Amino acid sequence: MNDKLKSAVPVIDISGYFTGGTEQKLEIARQIDEAARAVGFFVVSGHGVDTGLIEDTHRVSKAFYDLPQEGKNACYSGSQALYRGYFALGGLAASQSIEERKSAPDYREMYVAAKQRFDRSDPYYQTEAASRIFAPNIWPQVIPGFEDTWVRYYAAMEQLASTLIHLCALALKLPEDWFDTKFARHMSTMAVTNYPDQLEPPLPGQLRCGAHTDYGALTLLMAEDKPGGLEVLTKDGEWAPVPMVPNTFIVNLGDLMQRWTNDAWLSSMHRVANPPSDKAENSRRQSLIYFLHPNHDAVIECIPSCAGDEGARYEPITTQRHLFAKISRMQDVKN
Repeated sequence: MNDKLKSAVPVIDISGYFTGGTEQKLEIARQIDEAARAVGFFVVSGHGVDTGLIEDTHRVSKAFYDLPQEGKNACYSGSQALYRGYFALGGLAASQSIEERKSAPDYREMYVAAKQRFDRSDPYYQTEAASRIFAPNIWPQVIPGFEDTWVRYYAAMEQLASTLIHLCALALKLPEDWFDTKFARHMSTMAVTNYPDQLEPPLPGQLRCGAHTDYGALTLLMAEDKPGGLEVLTKDGEWAPVPMVPNTFIVNLGDLMQRWTNDAWLSSMHRVANPPSDKAENSRRQSLIYFLHPNHDAVIECIPSCAGDEGARYEPITTQRHLFAKISRMQDVKN
């Protein structure tokens, strides 16, 4: 890794959060704050997530993407209103989540699931809005162990995300549990994207995933190191590749965290580039992604300590309103 990449996207060892004391936690938080202000991305080592679980999740997900097309299509929700199940190649355009932008569809497939383990008898989950947000997942029954593996991986990401959000609170000089009530009934989603070999040239302007910012609080990404990878737009206007370090998670901030911090922390534009033409044939790439979203009715407004002399730059907004608008635009694809 060259010096430029080290400075653009740092690798932060968070093992001290689990094994150390207050001083180590605060040092990790300081590094997160520095990365959040500089680029909005960092890479996490020492996370404690079981490597066997990561491998199993990759394995069952690849088995799904290896199904005949009709087998994958059987997991389509049938409705754009339900952000669940399978989205076929060309069915999404991430860059359209940015207002007033039209683009070529992304060159990727995606499978999405959400929270599985919660008390559906709780009135919180029985409102009209919750019926869409917490709709049942769509599981491919033909892949042995798929559902169980995904549910276990989702739980592991919940734990890691909780650690990271505590560190974010410390980084912002807040009590460690400041965000807890905002995520107590979170609406986080998990996705696995498949970027197939590009055996034919992409459409004009088409990328594996178009330039966009993420919508929620944090994104936790476990990606394969293959040609055509993740790039972040730095403050100097250059696209910098995000380093692929074995057994680490890439973490980036989303729009809601930028709003919470009044632009002190960055939700940076990023994209997944196409592979070079001479490496396109063996460039299939899979990414496990956990999108940490607050409670759907959480009001996202400027943290008082981030207001500064000019005050809040954004009007308060609920998680649900923000996310639904972004996801709707991403699915509005005209092939």
